[in-house]
Amino acid sequence: MDLLRIATAGSVDDGKSTLIGRLLYDSKAILADTLDAINRTSKSRGFEGPDLALLTDGLRAEREQGITIDVAYRYFATPERAFILADTPGHVQYTRNMVTGASTAELAIVLVDARNGIVEQSRRHAAIAALLRVPHVVVAINKMDLVGFDKAVYDAIKTEFTALAAELGLPDVVTIPVSALNGDNVVELSENTPWYEGLPLLRHLESVPTASAPAVGARFPVQYVIRPQTTEHPDYRGYAGKLEAGTLRVGDDVVVLPSGLTTTVSGIDTFDGPRDAAVLGDSVTVLLADDVDVSRGDMIASAAQQPLVVKEFTANVCWLSDDLALRAGARFLLKHTTRSTKAIVSELISRLDVETLSHGEEATELGLNDLGRVRLKVAQPLAVDTYRDSRGTGAFILIDELTGATVGAGMVDG
Repeated sequence: MDLLRIATAGSVDDGKSTLIGRLLYDSKAILADTLDAINRTSKSRGFEGPDLALLTDGLRAEREQGITIDVAYRYFATPERAFILADTPGHVQYTRNMVTGASTAELAIVLVDARNGIVEQSRRHAAIAALLRVPHVVVAINKMDLVGFDKAVYDAIKTEFTALAAELGLPDVVTIPVSALNGDNVVELSENTPWYEGLPLLRHLESVPTASAPAVGARFPVQYVIRPQTTEHPDYRGYAGKLEAGTLRVGDDVVVLPSGLTTTVSGIDTFDGPRDAAVLGDSVTVLLADDVDVSRGDMIASAAQQPLVVKEFTANVCWLSDDLALRAGARFLLKHTTRSTKAIVSELISRLDVETLSHGEEATELGLNDLGRVRLKVAQPLAVDTYRDSRGTGAFILIDELTGATVGAGMVDG
């Protein structure tokens, strides 16, 4: 079944958890025992009906405070499509969690409270969706019941976000007026919005096209070298990993990077037996025609469409650490696909101003949840694509060598 990965984002109290709960509830994707537990908890708190936010607010701290702190994943399906839905936090303190949830998303739902309109966190979440190259964005203008389903309120927010999306370069934006609490335009069209001519949220999620494959050739980072050296397989040498982009076929001419050695794919093995080809996302073992030196961290790539091999590059970074700041001269461990290497920040170019959406703001450091552009030098050459061309081979993380903590998420820009 076709799969769509979704991330939700919005400010605190915009109703993300309630919207997801309503989506699951009205699409009958909640198990009976789960619904019974929610009904009991809701009744004990004085609610007349089920508090649907409890479906995603799983941590005790979240339930007590009524906010989302961690990323909650929910899986559900309709006859049309399967979904993996990440409910990400809305508070500015947890912006880094949104980066985690949206990093693999093909569609982002940005909630906007109809009473408040576009706020700073709305702009921040839109900027993150743009940086992460999320192909589709839905602006769910929530709590329309609290503004009397006023079309003028909806139109004003739609106009403002459309302008914001144009500034950021978001390619596909759809706005939907909803009331998550009552279910208006969530699964079925509401009689309260006769002026709305689009689809309800679920129908739109079922019909939106999934992201197209990266516009690059085959990219196969080597995770493990398989050499059983048994009597049955004395000369077997295979290279295991996951295909991050493109298609790899037996007989294809490939290059091993960063060494630059060329060879041909002689076989593709899987747990279920040999295959003629591997496609994006497949985990396979690749056999090569020549005895070339290949090890973990190397990349087997299309000889006709090769990635860049760099030791210095520019990147956009979202800073994730509250204990450590990013400054020029700082040293980290950089992990890109299956290769880890030491890196140094040669230049902190700018910090993104979420109000003006420009990178013109000079900065001496990036702190928690800051977005900025940096120049990095690495100790070992990396085979990379720009993030706009391939999310799989254009992304990396920065790790504090002392603690082992992930402190930054980066996207190669050039």
